[in-house]
Amino acid sequence: MAYHHIDVEAIEPTPERPCTQRSLSDAAGLTQLGAHVYEVAPGEQIPLAYHYHDQQEELFYVMSGTIAVETPDETFSVGTDEAFAVEPESPQRASVPESADGPARILVVGAPAVDDAHAYDGE
Repeated sequence: MAYHHIDVEAIEPTPERPCTQRSLSDAAGLTQLGAHVYEVAPGEQIPLAYHYHDQQEELFYVMSGTIAVETPDETFSVGTDEAFAVEPESPQRASVPESADGPARILVVGAPAVDDAHAYDGE
């Protein structure tokens, strides 16, 4: 058996991200689940690009603030204590609008933990 008690604030942020990302899955050595806490200022986006995944399901849980999740059909506003789920092959890009009152803190989990993201060009 193995257990991991993690101090999220002690995790070094992942470099070269458009916002602050702290990888819970890396800190715990998880291989089947990707889990990250994001701290996103107004005007910043969470992913590196508008994208979709072949296999991975994602769930965004907003712990504080509000995010906008852009999809090909509409943009969803997701507030504190709300969640937004994305199925495989569903393009999305999440951000905190520039007009937001302040930053957002989001827990994002994805499974399986595979690197299967593809840029989405809107076509």
